Amino acid sequence: MIFGRSERGKPPVEPVTLKILVAGGFGVGKTTLVGAVSEIRPLRTEELLTEAGRPVDDLSGVEAKHTTTVAMDFGRITLREDLVLYLFGTPGQERFWFMWDELSEGALGAVVLADTRRLQDCFAAVDYFERRAIPFLVGVNCFDGAPRYPVEDVRQAIDLDDHVPLLLCDARDRESVKEVLIGVVEHAMRQAAQRREALTT
Repeated sequence: MIFGRSERGKPPVEPVTLKILVAGGFGVGKTTLVGAVSEIRPLRTEELLTEAGRPVDDLSGVEAKHTTTVAMDFGRITLREDLVLYLFGTPGQERFWFMWDELSEGALGAVVLADTRRLQDCFAAVDYFERRAIPFLVGVNCFDGAPRYPVEDVRQAIDLDDHVPLLLCDARDRESVKEVLIGVVEHAMRQAAQRREALTT
Protein backbone atom coordinates (compact mmCIF):
# COMPACT_ATOMS: atom_id res chain seq x y z
CA MET A 1 0.00 0.00 0.00
CA ILE A 2 1.29 3.47 -0.90
CA PHE A 3 -0.50 6.53 0.55
CA GLY A 4 -3.68 4.52 1.08
CA ARG A 5 -3.72 3.07 -2.45
CA SER A 6 -2.68 -0.36 -3.63
CA GLU A 7 0.49 -0.77 -5.64
CA ARG A 8 -1.53 -1.43 -8.81
CA GLY A 9 -3.16 1.98 -8.52
CA LYS A 10 -6.56 0.67 -7.43
CA PRO A 11 -8.17 2.21 -4.38
CA PRO A 12 -8.41 -0.18 -1.43
CA VAL A 13 -11.69 -2.07 -1.21
CA GLU A 14 -13.83 -1.29 1.81
CA PRO A 15 -15.50 -4.60 2.56
CA VAL A 16 -19.17 -4.98 3.39
CA THR A 17 -19.49 -6.62 6.81
CA LEU A 18 -22.50 -8.81 7.56
CA LYS A 19 -23.61 -10.38 10.81
CA ILE A 20 -24.74 -14.02 10.75
CA LEU A 21 -26.09 -15.95 13.73
CA VAL A 22 -25.48 -19.66 14.28
CA ALA A 23 -28.24 -21.15 16.41
CA GLY A 24 -29.69 -24.51 17.34
CA GLY A 25 -29.99 -26.94 20.21
CA PHE A 26 -27.49 -27.90 22.87
CA GLY A 27 -24.54 -29.89 21.49
CA VAL A 28 -25.52 -29.53 17.82
CA GLY A 29 -22.13 -28.19 16.67
CA LYS A 30 -22.42 -24.40 16.72
CA THR A 31 -19.01 -23.83 18.34
CA THR A 32 -17.46 -26.37 15.97
CA LEU A 33 -18.97 -24.62 12.92
CA VAL A 34 -17.66 -21.19 13.92
CA GLY A 35 -14.22 -22.61 14.65
CA ALA A 36 -14.09 -24.53 11.34
CA VAL A 37 -14.21 -21.39 9.18
CA SER A 38 -13.03 -18.51 11.34
CA GLU A 39 -9.87 -16.85 10.03
CA ILE A 40 -9.22 -15.42 13.48
CA ARG A 41 -8.92 -17.35 16.70
CA PRO A 42 -12.59 -17.71 17.70
CA LEU A 43 -13.80 -16.03 20.85
CA ARG A 44 -15.49 -18.70 22.95
CA THR A 45 -17.38 -18.45 26.23
CA GLU A 46 -17.41 -22.11 27.18
CA GLU A 47 -17.70 -23.49 30.66
CA LEU A 48 -17.44 -27.03 31.94
CA LEU A 49 -20.70 -28.90 32.43
CA THR A 50 -21.29 -29.56 36.11
CA GLU A 51 -23.34 -31.92 38.21
CA ALA A 52 -25.56 -28.98 39.14
CA GLY A 53 -26.58 -28.59 35.50
CA ARG A 54 -27.27 -32.28 34.92
CA PRO A 55 -31.00 -32.07 35.77
CA VAL A 56 -31.57 -29.34 33.14
CA ASP A 57 -29.05 -30.29 30.43
CA ASP A 58 -30.29 -33.14 28.23
CA LEU A 59 -27.13 -35.03 27.24
CA SER A 60 -28.87 -37.83 25.35
CA GLY A 61 -27.06 -38.25 22.04
CA VAL A 62 -24.16 -36.01 23.16
CA GLU A 63 -22.96 -37.89 26.21
CA ALA A 64 -19.30 -37.07 25.41
CA LYS A 65 -19.91 -33.31 25.64
CA HIS A 66 -18.07 -31.72 28.58
CA THR A 67 -18.45 -27.97 27.92
CA THR A 68 -21.22 -25.58 26.94
CA THR A 69 -21.42 -22.07 25.50
CA VAL A 70 -22.79 -19.66 28.10
CA ALA A 71 -22.78 -16.37 26.15
CA MET A 72 -21.64 -16.67 22.54
CA ASP A 73 -19.01 -17.82 20.08
CA PHE A 74 -17.53 -15.24 17.73
CA GLY A 75 -15.58 -15.69 14.51
CA ARG A 76 -14.88 -13.95 11.20
CA ILE A 77 -14.55 -15.16 7.63
CA THR A 78 -13.75 -13.21 4.45
CA LEU A 79 -15.81 -14.75 1.64
CA ARG A 80 -14.54 -12.26 -0.95
CA GLU A 81 -12.28 -9.23 -0.88
CA ASP A 82 -15.38 -7.06 -0.47
CA LEU A 83 -17.47 -9.34 1.81
CA VAL A 84 -16.73 -10.24 5.43
CA LEU A 85 -19.02 -12.25 7.68
CA TYR A 86 -19.05 -11.90 11.44
CA LEU A 87 -20.34 -15.11 12.99
CA PHE A 88 -22.11 -15.18 16.34
CA GLY A 89 -22.88 -18.58 17.82
CA THR A 90 -25.79 -18.50 20.25
CA PRO A 91 -25.98 -20.56 23.46
CA GLY A 92 -28.13 -23.65 22.98
CA GLN A 93 -29.53 -24.20 26.46
CA GLU A 94 -32.89 -22.69 27.35
CA ARG A 95 -31.57 -20.91 30.45
CA PHE A 96 -29.25 -18.82 28.23
CA TRP A 97 -31.83 -17.88 25.59
CA PHE A 98 -32.11 -14.35 27.01
CA MET A 99 -28.88 -13.69 25.05
CA TRP A 100 -30.57 -14.32 21.71
CA ASP A 101 -32.35 -10.95 21.47
CA GLU A 102 -29.08 -9.10 22.03
CA LEU A 103 -27.14 -11.25 19.58
CA SER A 104 -29.77 -11.06 16.83
CA GLU A 105 -29.72 -7.24 16.75
CA GLY A 106 -28.61 -6.19 13.25
CA ALA A 107 -28.21 -9.74 11.92
CA LEU A 108 -28.59 -10.25 8.17
CA GLY A 109 -29.61 -13.87 8.68
CA ALA A 110 -29.08 -17.05 10.62
CA VAL A 111 -28.04 -20.68 10.33
CA VAL A 112 -30.11 -23.09 12.40
CA LEU A 113 -28.09 -26.26 12.97
CA ALA A 114 -30.04 -29.49 13.38
CA ASP A 115 -29.11 -33.00 14.48
CA THR A 116 -31.28 -35.86 13.18
CA ARG A 117 -30.91 -37.63 16.53
CA ARG A 118 -32.49 -34.66 18.33
CA LEU A 119 -34.49 -32.78 15.69
CA GLN A 120 -36.85 -31.33 18.28
CA ASP A 121 -33.93 -29.32 19.68
CA CYS A 122 -33.95 -27.01 16.65
CA PHE A 123 -37.68 -26.15 16.88
CA ALA A 124 -37.14 -23.21 19.25
CA ALA A 125 -34.56 -21.59 16.95
CA VAL A 126 -36.77 -22.07 13.87
CA ASP A 127 -39.71 -20.49 15.72
CA TYR A 128 -37.54 -17.63 16.97
CA PHE A 129 -36.36 -16.55 13.52
CA GLU A 130 -39.77 -17.09 11.91
CA ARG A 131 -41.46 -14.84 14.51
CA ARG A 132 -38.88 -12.09 14.02
CA ALA A 133 -38.81 -12.39 10.20
CA ILE A 134 -35.03 -12.94 10.23
CA PRO A 135 -34.02 -14.93 7.11
CA PHE A 136 -32.53 -18.30 8.00
CA LEU A 137 -31.65 -21.68 6.61
CA VAL A 138 -31.44 -25.04 8.32
CA GLY A 139 -28.15 -26.93 8.17
CA VAL A 140 -28.44 -30.60 9.10
CA ASN A 141 -25.13 -31.44 10.76
CA CYS A 142 -24.24 -34.95 9.60
CA PHE A 143 -22.72 -36.46 12.74
CA ASP A 144 -20.81 -39.74 12.47
CA GLY A 145 -23.24 -42.56 13.17
CA ALA A 146 -26.33 -40.35 13.09
CA PRO A 147 -29.28 -41.54 10.97
CA ARG A 148 -29.37 -40.07 7.44
CA TYR A 149 -32.74 -39.10 5.99
CA PRO A 150 -33.82 -37.54 2.68
CA VAL A 151 -33.86 -33.74 2.85
CA GLU A 152 -37.61 -33.61 2.21
CA ASP A 153 -38.27 -35.97 5.13
CA VAL A 154 -36.29 -33.70 7.46
CA ARG A 155 -38.10 -30.63 6.10
CA GLN A 156 -41.44 -32.27 6.83
CA ALA A 157 -40.36 -33.35 10.33
CA ILE A 158 -39.34 -29.76 11.16
CA ASP A 159 -42.48 -28.39 9.42
CA LEU A 160 -40.26 -26.01 7.48
CA ASP A 161 -41.72 -23.60 4.93
CA ASP A 162 -40.88 -24.41 1.31
CA HIS A 163 -38.95 -21.17 0.76
CA VAL A 164 -36.51 -21.85 3.64
CA PRO A 165 -33.34 -23.60 2.38
CA LEU A 166 -32.31 -26.86 4.04
CA LEU A 167 -28.78 -28.18 3.48
CA LEU A 168 -26.78 -31.18 4.66
CA CYS A 169 -23.43 -30.15 6.11
CA ASP A 170 -20.48 -31.15 8.24
CA ALA A 171 -19.78 -28.50 10.88
CA ARG A 172 -16.15 -29.72 11.10
CA ASP A 173 -15.43 -29.14 7.41
CA ARG A 174 -14.44 -25.64 6.28
CA GLU A 175 -15.73 -25.98 2.70
CA SER A 176 -19.02 -27.49 3.84
CA VAL A 177 -19.56 -24.64 6.30
CA LYS A 178 -18.67 -22.04 3.65
CA GLU A 179 -21.42 -23.45 1.42
CA VAL A 180 -23.90 -23.05 4.27
CA LEU A 181 -22.81 -19.46 4.93
CA ILE A 182 -23.00 -18.55 1.24
CA GLY A 183 -26.46 -20.14 1.20
CA VAL A 184 -27.76 -18.02 4.07
CA VAL A 185 -26.34 -14.80 2.59
CA GLU A 186 -27.94 -15.54 -0.79
CA HIS A 187 -31.25 -16.43 0.86
CA ALA A 188 -31.24 -13.23 2.92
CA MET A 189 -30.46 -11.15 -0.19
CA ARG A 190 -33.34 -12.77 -2.08
CA GLN A 191 -35.69 -12.05 0.80
CA ALA A 192 -34.57 -8.41 0.89
CA ALA A 193 -35.05 -8.05 -2.89
CA GLN A 194 -38.55 -9.53 -2.64
CA ARG A 195 -39.48 -7.10 0.13
CA ARG A 196 -38.19 -4.16 -1.92
CA GLU A 197 -40.15 -5.35 -4.96
CA ALA A 198 -43.32 -5.71 -2.90
CA LEU A 199 -42.96 -2.13 -1.69
CA THR A 200 -42.64 -0.74 -5.21
CA THR A 201 -45.59 -2.62 -6.74
